Amino acid sequence: MRCLVAEDEPHIRADLEVALQAAGFLVDQVGDGDAAWYQGDVEDYDAVVLDLGLPRLDGLSVLRRWRKAGRAFPVLIVSARGDWTEKVEGIEAGADDYLAKPFQMGELVARVRALVRRGAGKLSPLVEAGALRLDTVRMTATHAGAPARVSPLEFRLLDYLAHQPGRAVSAGELADHLYGTSDGNDANAIEAIVARLRRKFGSELIRTRRGFGYLLGGE
Repeated sequence: MRCLVAEDEPHIRADLEVALQAAGFLVDQVGDGDAAWYQGDVEDYDAVVLDLGLPRLDGLSVLRRWRKAGRAFPVLIVSARGDWTEKVEGIEAGADDYLAKPFQMGELVARVRALVRRGAGKLSPLVEAGALRLDTVRMTATHAGAPARVSPLEFRLLDYLAHQPGRAVSAGELADHLYGTSDGNDANAIEAIVARLRRKFGSELIRTRRGFGYLLGGE
């Protein structure tokens, strides 16, 4: 999963990056509104953490531009100003959730995870694909009821496919959400990860739709 953090306070931005990376997210970070608007306009994110008090272009303006341009990724607003009128303004501008500063990192990570699940139509943090079961909170996996060893990249690939039910995902898109960039080498790396997972859990776990990409089998 790929997340954009738009926060002008360097220490908060760094803490957010560490917490979200520990939760399995690939994190891009920016410190002003112009950069936030550009990143959200040209990149695909599974979630965005957006501070309202950004320099150059305020967070609400950034959000309104994204929504006007059809950018539909879930957005969690964070702000030092927690009065109800600002919350209403943020939600009406297109935010999916609102968290007032100061906040606990654990709560923010839980809210971001919930937004990603909701966007994929999933109500539980537990994902099942055939005999494989992923716990997206604890970042653990079991297969046929026994603990399964998966690397962080393998888990993130399975997690991303699980949140795209019924849709074939190209190697380039997977590379974007695992590495933050898409080129030939990354696409080859995706193929290698998929092959490794098939050897571990069977060829039916990840199916290939020729010409379109990969999708999780047995959901």
